[in-house]
Amino acid sequence: MAVKKKKAAKKKATKKKAAKKATKKKAVKKKATKKKATKKKATKKKAAKKKAVKKKATKKKAAKKKATKKKAAKKKTKRKPNAAFMAPVTPDAKLAAVVGAKPLPRTELTKKLWKYIKKNGLQDSKNKRMINADAALKAVFNGKGKVSMFEMTKLVNKHVKK
Repeated sequence: MAVKKKKAAKKKATKKKAAKKATKKKAVKKKATKKKATKKKATKKKAAKKKAVKKKATKKKAAKKKATKKKAAKKKTKRKPNAAFMAPVTPDAKLAAVVGAKPLPRTELTKKLWKYIKKNGLQDSKNKRMINADAALKAVFNGKGKVSMFEMTKLVNKHVKK
C-alpha cells in the first residue's frame, strides 16, 4: 500500500506541476500578446513620426530650391539694349504730326504710335491686327485706309531719317 500511496502522491504532484505550467503558459501568452500590441502601437507611432519627418524634410528641400532660384535670379546681369534700337531717329513732317518732331529711338517712336492708335480707337474691333487710318495716319500709310500692324512698321520706316 505504501507504494500505491507514493504513486498517487507523484501523480498529484505531476498534475500540480502541469497546472502550474499551464497557468505560466497562459500568463506568458498574455504578456506576449500585450508585447505584440505595444510593439504594433510603437511601430505605428514610429511610422507616423517617420512620415512627419519626411514631410518636414520635403518642405525644407522645397524651401532650399526656392532660395537657390532667387539667388540665381540675382546673379543674372541686366540685359543691355541693342544700340541700333536706341539710336535716335528723326521723324519727317507727316509722322511728326502723330508722334512729335523731336528725335527719339525707334522703340519710343513705336510706343507713341501705338498710344495714338489706342487713344483714337483706330484698331479694328474684329481683326485686332488691322489699323484703320485717320487723316493723320493716312499720310503716313501712303493713302491706305487699312493697314496690318506688321505692314505699319514698314511704312513708318519710310518716314524716318537716321
